[in-house]
Amino acid sequence: INLDNLLSTVELYDPNEPDMLKRWSMVDSLSRQRVDHSATLLHDGRVLVTAGSNHDGYQRTAEMYDPARSAGWSRTGDLPVPLFSHTATLLPSGKVLTAGGYGYEFTRRAFVYDQNVSEMRNRWGETGRMATGRINHTATLLPQGKVLVAGGFDGKSALTSAEEYDPTNQRWSAAGDLIAARIYHTATLLPGGKVLLAGG
Repeated sequence: INLDNLLSTVELYDPNEPDMLKRWSMVDSLSRQRVDHSATLLHDGRVLVTAGSNHDGYQRTAEMYDPARSAGWSRTGDLPVPLFSHTATLLPSGKVLTAGGYGYEFTRRAFVYDQNVSEMRNRWGETGRMATGRINHTATLLPQGKVLVAGGFDGKSALTSAEEYDPTNQRWSAAGDLIAARIYHTATLLPGGKVLLAGG
């Protein structure tokens, strides 16, 4: 990545705009440049952008985009640790689970963001640890509310391991091994509840 080209700008796509030249528009910028961050659509239509990296190093800040406000972005509490190349998954409860990532280590840690906590500094709480630290993995919300984390990179090699997070007891458990080690793959939830991993 060329650090000279990191962006804080934000663009909005409107598929209902009949003029293709006008379908993309600039909206308010992020408070800082970011790469390898996450963006999660919440139940109320806002978007939570979390962590990442920039010229200043690994980031622990989070910002919220509200499409109903003229000034779209606001700060919303910092993560306990900096992270990038993590995953962020919206849970049925409306909380957001981040898993893995890199912030001075290939972390096994996972955190849950709770927007209903009034104190911004307390909105992120740790929620168990995976068996393996990983980056560039996938995280998929399953129909029963669990989150499947699969593959990734642990600093030495691509991974075959997979783990499940259960938000009811805040615990991680093994979910079997992939047939092939994968990093930078995709994961898609199919209508029957199975998860399709492709490429990598």
